[in-house]
Amino acid sequence: MDNRAMIQQSLDYIEENLQTEITAQELAEMAHLSLFHYYRLFRQATGLPVMQYILRRRLLHGVYAISQGSTRIDAALRFGFDTYPGFYRAFCREFGSTPSDFLRSSRAKRPCRIDLMKEEHMTVTHKKAAQILQNWDLSGEPITDIYYEGTGNKNENACCVGDDLVLKYTANLGKLKKHIEVSKALESIGLLAAVPVKTADGREYIQDGEVYFYLTRRLPGKQLAAHRFGDGDARFVGEIIGQLHLALRRIEDCVSESDLLSTIRDWALPGAKAAMDLPEGFCTEFLDTFSALYPQLPRQIIHRDPNPGNIICAEDQWGFLDFELSERNVRIYDPCYAATAVLSETFGADNDGWLSIYRDILRGYDNVAKLTEAECSAIPYVILANQFVCVAWFSEQDKYAEIYETNKRMTAWLIGKFEELKDTF
Repeated sequence: MDNRAMIQQSLDYIEENLQTEITAQELAEMAHLSLFHYYRLFRQATGLPVMQYILRRRLLHGVYAISQGSTRIDAALRFGFDTYPGFYRAFCREFGSTPSDFLRSSRAKRPCRIDLMKEEHMTVTHKKAAQILQNWDLSGEPITDIYYEGTGNKNENACCVGDDLVLKYTANLGKLKKHIEVSKALESIGLLAAVPVKTADGREYIQDGEVYFYLTRRLPGKQLAAHRFGDGDARFVGEIIGQLHLALRRIEDCVSESDLLSTIRDWALPGAKAAMDLPEGFCTEFLDTFSALYPQLPRQIIHRDPNPGNIICAEDQWGFLDFELSERNVRIYDPCYAATAVLSETFGADNDGWLSIYRDILRGYDNVAKLTEAECSAIPYVILANQFVCVAWFSEQDKYAEIYETNKRMTAWLIGKFEELKDTF
């Protein structure tokens, strides 16, 4: 099983059993891992040791119960504390404020369930952002929303601060720490990367309730835009993803392991099949061939979200944004993802021109990070695997109906072009 999926099972179990005793040993045994190995994987995924994570979830649910009318002692007892003073002391240690102050600041919202398999979307008002920016002595700076140029959708995990800074927020401390570690490592070898700006008292991020905030400088240069691709842009994208992968090989392992085959077999393909009524024969052939190729595919740390908007080009430098999703996975996932990201931003009535972009991205990548024979055979399967993930994920969301329909049409179109996808080199 994918380590991320395994830890997600633990998170779901924790969330459903916060009112009972839970031990790290119990969770490790459920995952069929040694306690030490389980602790390492859990911390990679969440940013916290197991028991501290459980403690924080209990405290957040407890203070939320109080905000909904529960007595303090009832909330404390329900979530594993013998007395309210014990709950009070633990809360102050973990969150740096009393439960009463926490309630007065209107932070006691229903705790956000962590889902490692899905992109999170959070709502942070400009007023809240201004309060948070006091930690950087920037409370007077103008705050503006960020919109993706290709789609016009609002970025729900970041906002601009003045002309030169970006405030980002997440409920997943593991993702935040991953981004910081990878970005700092890439900056150390000369690449543009959004490293954190330290607070006035020297912290790289701050916590407000269950949300973590960090500030970065806007990188010089411009983001690539799929709808403005010109001659050579696709080859450039492929080559710099290859260069990124060469750089990522020099970084110590700071990410979690992902198993794309398990994700497709156990969740994404069944979800896409149900959503699109895909033929049984096609699904069987796809899974059989991909299963045979998968063990032969080279793995390494990858970006995981190299869409054009996450690629920055300046006069004499280039770089990447947003390493929150970085993981160890098959390396061809990144150039394949970049190709489908371009298609998603330009998908319309005539998409045949994209086939040239797709081939150029992969050929550019091959110029830098030589593809193996197995990778060349697996490319069209990874292209579709990414689409199955998108369809399955959007099928479970209520607010992205239009994007869901676009991804279904894209997937159907790619299936129709499957034999042409195999003709990459």
